[in-house]
This record gives sequence, C-alpha cells and structure tokens, in this order.
Amino acid sequence: MAEAAAHHESPIPYMVQPHPVTGIPNGKFGIWLFLASEVMLFGALFSSYVLIRTGAPHWPPEGGLTSEIVNVPLGTLNTAVLITSSITMVLSWASCKMGSLPRFKLWMAATIGLASVFLVIKYFEYKHKFDLGHFPSHDNFYAIYFTLTGLHGLHIIGGIIVNTFLLTAGSKMWTTDPEHFTNRVENAGLYWHFVDLVWIFLFPSLYLL
Repeated sequence: MAEAAAHHESPIPYMVQPHPVTGIPNGKFGIWLFLASEVMLFGALFSSYVLIRTGAPHWPPEGGLTSEIVNVPLGTLNTAVLITSSITMVLSWASCKMGSLPRFKLWMAATIGLASVFLVIKYFEYKHKFDLGHFPSHDNFYAIYFTLTGLHGLHIIGGIIVNTFLLTAGSKMWTTDPEHFTNRVENAGLYWHFVDLVWIFLFPSLYLL
C-alpha cells in the first residue's frame, strides 16, 4: 500500500526530461498544443476580418483612412513596448539557465511592467474612442477593432497573471527543482512570444493598412 501511495504521489513524468515519443518535455508539448488552438482562434478572426473588409464597398465604413481613425503613434509605441517585453522575457529565462534567481526576478518584473504599460496605453486609446461615442456597435471597423484588440488584451492580462505567479509564489520551486522551474519559465515565454506575434499582425492590419 505504501509503495502504491508513493507511486501515486510522484511527480508527473517527463516534465524536465524529453518524452521518448515527442522528444520534448510534457509541459512544452502542452503549451504547443494550447498555442495551436490559439492560432485557430485568431486565424478565424483574422479570416473574418479579411472577408468583411474585402466585401465592404469602402473601408473604413465611415470613410477616410484607417490611420485617421486609430492612433498610430500610440499603436507604434505599444508595438515597441511589447517587442521589448519579449526581449526581457528571454532574458528572464536566460537568467534561470545561468543559475541566477535575482536576475530572473529583475527581468521578469520588467516584463510584467512593460505588459502593464501596454494595457495603460490601450486604456487611453479605448477611452478616447468611447468619449467620441465609438463603440463596437458603431460600424464593422470598430466591431473588428474592439474584438481583436480586446481579445488580445485579455491574453496580455493572462500572461501578466502567469508571470506574476512565477515571479512570486511560483519562484519557490527554484530551491527544490530549478530545472523544472526553468522549464515553466520557458513555457510561459512561448506563450508571451505568441501574444507578441499576434500584435505584430494586428498592428499593421488595424492601424496601417
């Protein structure tokens, strides 16, 4: 009985070492499957956007240029902020690989801070549009704009939550299993880079074209 209990309480296998079938740890395999579903989600939304835009007699519906409706300077600033946050995310993982928890915490805190800056800038963009009476129900452009950027913003919030856990309570694993903790940071980084990549597509599609 004791042997069975010990076996039941053992950690999930292949969380650090590569699985013999997939060639990667289970955690990384799981995050890749999750990201595949995210690609399908955003792919469907982007496809809907293309179909609506190509089928519209003129775009945006209220006339003029897209760049005259959205705030291109703020969108550009947010792009720079998010790209920088991907760099700090890589540095936080690299700090774990080099065995430095203090440096990990420094770069992870920077990643969370930059993500928060992104959301603050987006808040001012949204507030300005709401003040002008431009809501998702205004026309197809704003329906698409708020759907895509709003969903992306929710992913930013999700990333902040995960990264904050790794920075605080989750970092306790460093003292017991640093390699497993490093893998967790890497998996969180894969998600964060995906969020960054989505914005790289969103920015030119909604702000420049």
